[in-house]
Order: sequence, then structure tokens, then C-alpha cells
Amino acid sequence: MTTLLGVELAGRVVLVAGGGPVAARRVQALADAGALVHVVAPHVCEPLADLVVAGSVRWSDREVAEDDLDDVWLAHTATGDRVTDLAVVAWATARRVFCVDAGGPRRPAAGTARTPATTRAGDVLVGVVSTAGADPRRSVRVRDWLAAHLRTGAVDLRRRRAAPDRGRVVLVGGGPGDVGLLTVAGRRALAEADVVVADRLGPTDVLDELPADVEVIDVGKSPGHHPVPQDEINRLLVEQAQRGRVVVRLKGGDPFVYGRGGEEVQACRAAGVPVTVVPGVSSAFAAAAAAGIPLTHRGVVGAVHVMNGTDGWSAAALTGLRDRSCTVVVLMGVAALPGLVRDALAGGVDPDLPVAVVERATQDDQRVTRAPLHAVAAGARARGVAAPAVVVLGDVAAAGLLDVPTGGAPEPSGAGSTTMGA
Repeated sequence: MTTLLGVELAGRVVLVAGGGPVAARRVQALADAGALVHVVAPHVCEPLADLVVAGSVRWSDREVAEDDLDDVWLAHTATGDRVTDLAVVAWATARRVFCVDAGGPRRPAAGTARTPATTRAGDVLVGVVSTAGADPRRSVRVRDWLAAHLRTGAVDLRRRRAAPDRGRVVLVGGGPGDVGLLTVAGRRALAEADVVVADRLGPTDVLDELPADVEVIDVGKSPGHHPVPQDEINRLLVEQAQRGRVVVRLKGGDPFVYGRGGEEVQACRAAGVPVTVVPGVSSAFAAAAAAGIPLTHRGVVGAVHVMNGTDGWSAAALTGLRDRSCTVVVLMGVAALPGLVRDALAGGVDPDLPVAVVERATQDDQRVTRAPLHAVAAGARARGVAAPAVVVLGDVAAAGLLDVPTGGAPEPSGAGSTTMGA
């Protein structure tokens, strides 16, 4: 009968007898755990030799001997020689040192310990072993199923004991809105969150799936209405993490594409708070794809320029539109659209340049409005176009460019898409 334990090996001596690929895999895992690994074998394979050269392990190039077990906390034997492996097991047992025996297809493992098939989710390590004799293939199958389930984010992975020194912040790019476009890494981060600081945009429906005791702080901004200033958001993130909590900053799109994620990272680092970033699917790209618009298309255009509508045109964007050399994607451009159209026309851009405005991209009520540049502002006003919306300018925005719409995209002539002023 086997009992599964978590063993702390950092700074403790572990003997590995054998220098082949099996030994190499075990040595790498032990070294990663901080163990002081001593490899004893006449020869070692290349991966082991690399670890020796890097100083991660100590190697004695000879046959293993009984006194190699002196002062050892754990032993692994993987020489491939039955007599030698069983001898190491016997020496370890006599010294009351646990020993993992690799065994083999023709010989069951004979050691007093067993290496589990493991998977990691955040700071949770899950191990699988058989209780009645080693059965590595079965353990791996079960491990892989558990790993897949953990990746869905459906398991509550929050710490249940206070850990003041464990507070951290994770900036999660939630994508354009469809929960299905939230990445696996993002969903897993939410499964570990004690508190979620959420925007108005992005996959807000996922908040309903969180455990009831996860604190959700709404800092959502809407056009002309910023209830929580950015400095206050930064302070919230730092303060919550300093209380020992795992804080997920759930943002729409990607944190580093007009998401002010850089400022939040700087604030955390200045306060000494650990912070990581999970990239997200930016609405700059997802909105166009969801509307059946290829931002680059062979024979049409090969470059993309992304800009913030509130900043107005850059010289590079206007040049790209004038010579039709790039597609321009405008975020936060609905309110600024009339002024952008006026300045683009004054800057020499073709009045008939195709433009598409994609509202609520990837949502069930997604809507696409198409018009030539000279008519798009009036057309958007007539249809009541409102934020959140992404504006795409360039030849790729023309209706009917693709013979077959991309998956999930509305038909150009369907209810979700209207062409005006052509």
C-alpha cells in the first residue's frame, strides 16, 4: 500500500545511480526542486552531461557503491542493470533511506518509494501513483485528464490559509468579449484569484462563474465616465496584493494594447509587488476577424497600423491610407469619428476608401456598418453606432472581399452588416 506525500528536497542530498535518459529526466526534476543531486555512473548521456557542465549536479564517474548512500535523504536507481539496481534498493533500505527504483518493462519496481506522474497548476502540484504496484502508463493517463480539467479554470485553486508574503498581481487580457476567447492561462489565473479588479469591457460573463466569495471590484470605464481613476486602480492592486491576496486585473483585449497595463506593472514593481501578465486577444485584431475582414490579404495589403482614435491621426497612418499600403485599425474611435474623417479627407485620403465599424465584436449582438470614408461618419450616426466599436479603414474593409466569410463572421449582406453610402 502506498501513501502519497509531498517531500521538501531543496538543499538536501539525493543520490541518482545511473546515467541514461531515465536518470536524466529524474535528475532534471530533482535539480529543479533545489535538491543537491549526486549522480554516480561510469558514463552519462548528453542531457546529464549538460547539467554537470552547468553545475546543477555533481557526477562521480564510476560504479555506485554502498557508502554513496551515506548522508542521503533519497535515492533513485536507474542503471538498467537488475543486480545493481536491487543492490542500491537493499543498501537504502538498510539505512532507512527511501529509494525510488526505475524498474522496467520486464522487472517491476522494487523500491520503497515511487515517483508520481505530476502536473502543476499555479503553486498546486498534483501527483498520481498506483497504490498496488507501479503502473506508470495508467498514472500518466489519469494525470493528463486531471491536467486538462485544471486548465479549464473550473477548479477553485485559491489558497485557504493566510500567506502575507504570497500576494501578487496577474494582469489578464480577457479578449474582446466572447468568454470563449479568454485564454486557458487567463481562465486558470481567475481560478486562483482572491479578488478580481474588472473592466467594463471584455468577458464580463466569466465573473458569474467565480465562487461567491471571490471579491469583484468594478473599475469599469465608459466614454466620458471614469468612476475609478487609473491612479486609484494602481493603488487598489498594490493594496490588495500587500494583504497577501492573489489579485487578477481582468482587462478587455490585451493589457499592453491601449490597456494601460504598462502603468499597472510599473506601479506594482515600484511597490515591490510580484506581477505577471497574461496576454489577451486584442480587439484590434479580433473585431476584424469576427466581421470577416482580413487585416492583411495577399495581393491587397500587407501591413497593419493600430492607433487610438482620441489621439488623432499620425503621419504614418495618413501616409498608409493615402498610398493604400496598410490597413488602419482605430480603437476608441466612435466619438472621434467625424473629426477623423474630416482630417483624413483634408490630408488627401481617397473619399471612397472602404471603412467598416464593428460594434460589440464577438458578442451575440455584434453589428457591422460599412461605408466609404466620406459617408461613414453620417452612416454611423444614422445607425446609432456606439462604443465599444472598432473602426477598420482600408481596401480589406470592402464588402465581398472574401468569397467565403470566416468562421463566426456575419454575412456582409446579412442582418448584422449594413453597407451605407457606397
